[in-house]
Amino acid sequence: MTKQGGVVVWIVGDATINGSETGTSFRQALYAMECGFNLHDTMIYQTNKPPLNHPRYEQAFEYMFVFSKGKPKAVNLLREETLHPGVRNRGGMRSKTGDIRKRTTENRTGDTKVRGNIWYMPRSSKSGDQFSKQHPATFPDALARDHILSWSSPGDVVFDPLLGSGTTGKMAILEGRRFIGIEREPEYFDIACRRIEDAQRQGG
Repeated sequence: MTKQGGVVVWIVGDATINGSETGTSFRQALYAMECGFNLHDTMIYQTNKPPLNHPRYEQAFEYMFVFSKGKPKAVNLLREETLHPGVRNRGGMRSKTGDIRKRTTENRTGDTKVRGNIWYMPRSSKSGDQFSKQHPATFPDALARDHILSWSSPGDVVFDPLLGSGTTGKMAILEGRRFIGIEREPEYFDIACRRIEDAQRQGG
């Protein structure tokens, strides 16, 4: 029987040194696998990053590695509306010569589909709240919320060892999860506490 457990979501962008990307995100992901984690999903967080002065195409994304120990305990894949619902699709297999269809399948697209693993979430004045603006590097509330919904169930514990402004904690509370966070900077810890306390009041 396969053991089931929680997941680790790690959002990371490569550093640039002397004009070249370091590739550290991939090396650290491979190291996590050597330590016994399964790489359950490799996702992309696409956003509106400020332009940089370098001889490459502008950076528009960060990696989102989803690790698990055994089979994830909770997988709640989010859905979105299909662009063209009701479209007829046909597919199948051909023989080795490529000219004879051996099996044909047919279906029509539904009203919704499972979301892809590239998530576009722009950063703006509406992607956080009055408290998050006091931290220099925050993620949109929706990014934390959607990962929490995807990989946990109501009542589960969400843990953030790099609490920052408390975005993960805020969204965990609002989505009916319990939360533990760690932050070493007193200024940011105070911001996070205020955000989480506000979420607790909203959640009743």
